[in-house]
Amino acid sequence: MIQDDRDCVSGSPEVRILERIDLRSGRTGRGNTDGPTTTAVVLDVETTGLDPDRDVVIELAMRRIRYDGDGVIVEIGRCRTWREDPGFPLPAEIIGLTGLTDRDLKDQRIDDDVVARVIATADLVIAHNCAFDRPMMEMRLPQLPSRRWACSCEQIDWRSAGFEGRALGYLAMQAGWYFDGHRAQHDVDAVVQLLRHEGTHGLPLLYELDDNAHSDSHLIETVGAPFAVKDDLRLRGYRWNPEGRVWWREVSDRELVSEQSWLAREVYAPDKGARGLGPRMTRRDAYSRYRRSRAA
Repeated sequence: MIQDDRDCVSGSPEVRILERIDLRSGRTGRGNTDGPTTTAVVLDVETTGLDPDRDVVIELAMRRIRYDGDGVIVEIGRCRTWREDPGFPLPAEIIGLTGLTDRDLKDQRIDDDVVARVIATADLVIAHNCAFDRPMMEMRLPQLPSRRWACSCEQIDWRSAGFEGRALGYLAMQAGWYFDGHRAQHDVDAVVQLLRHEGTHGLPLLYELDDNAHSDSHLIETVGAPFAVKDDLRLRGYRWNPEGRVWWREVSDRELVSEQSWLAREVYAPDKGARGLGPRMTRRDAYSRYRRSRAA
């Protein structure tokens, strides 16, 4: 009877059925394995909070994938997950958010050597929030091999792909999937599933992410920007860095000229009252992008 009901509503425009994400390890049977392929590690961390100076990693999940030149995933590796005892009781909000308890973490430890070896096999490291995950990983494991990093949250044009928002659970839901969020392995699997989703260009979204990861970008910091334009900066996509006390945004090479024009007109024009002549700009690549110095 339940299956009959499902069949009745599956074709209805009034109902959307979501399927649980359930990745299977091994060859996918898709893509081109005769040509060159790229190996990536998709990772996610759960932590005791949001401050890299004070908070620590309590769960880490990693899954290797291999994809062809069109961004088609040809092989999915098994997911590795570790937990780590932080040495102090978990905050109540973290227990409520992740479902992890002090008992789950007692005497647990991340295997640093295995983590480093897995990352050493990859050409690219992918996380859905690199501005958070990368600094937390590098604080916890400063001996990590130097690799390119890519952010599936920021380096995919989700709106052009037909999505609203960038939160992982919401993106998955719009693509017809659901998962148990705020656990490292489930978040990793959700990222992999979304990277397989076809964009408007007819290729998986992983193709777009790989292309953007290999392109240089520019970190723009609006030094001396007047307080009166803070709302304009926020609407433009700038974020506040309380440590550096500056609004920042990262743009691609192709966006740089238009962004400079906008800043000259809306932030640094003579009548705006800026305390500086212009923004500070730093060129970034996939090795330097999302490091601690730019996290906000």
